[in-house]
Amino acid sequence: MAATTSQASLLLQKQLRDLAKHPVDGFSAGLVDDSNVFEWQVTIIGPPDTLYDGGYFNAIMSFPQNYPNSPPSVRFTSEMWHPNVYPDGRVCISILHPPGEDPNGYELASERWTPVHTVESIVLSIISMLSSPNDESPANIEAAKEWREKRDDFKKKVRRIVRKSQEML
Repeated sequence: MAATTSQASLLLQKQLRDLAKHPVDGFSAGLVDDSNVFEWQVTIIGPPDTLYDGGYFNAIMSFPQNYPNSPPSVRFTSEMWHPNVYPDGRVCISILHPPGEDPNGYELASERWTPVHTVESIVLSIISMLSSPNDESPANIEAAKEWREKRDDFKKKVRRIVRKSQEML
């Protein structure tokens, strides 16, 4: 276990250095606490030309000790209204699901976590999720229902959380 933990730690330190040297448009990332490479603070900028455009959304990315063999969890700490984000802020996208076959049969194994994913690829997938919600298997049923049936109400809620995120700066 100690060898796995140190490999995970080294890999996460490398990814942190790479992001510091080569920042990626659309988000910033760093450690919550310099003494713990397994907890990251991520700020995602709402993607242009989407309902979330102009928003600044904070999230915590928590990595398991056996990363990259298992996926991290990601939870928005900023308010978020989206079909693929649980009411408590947890992000629900295929690449964050454990590797292997889906016990519910909704996802192909190839859509789930693989060790090739990096902090960058995870956050870019979350940005993509903000751009195009998947309401077929929602984490937030109320948001998905509103997305499908009352799009104007959905847009109004999202505009409010975007404004709120801008005021928090």
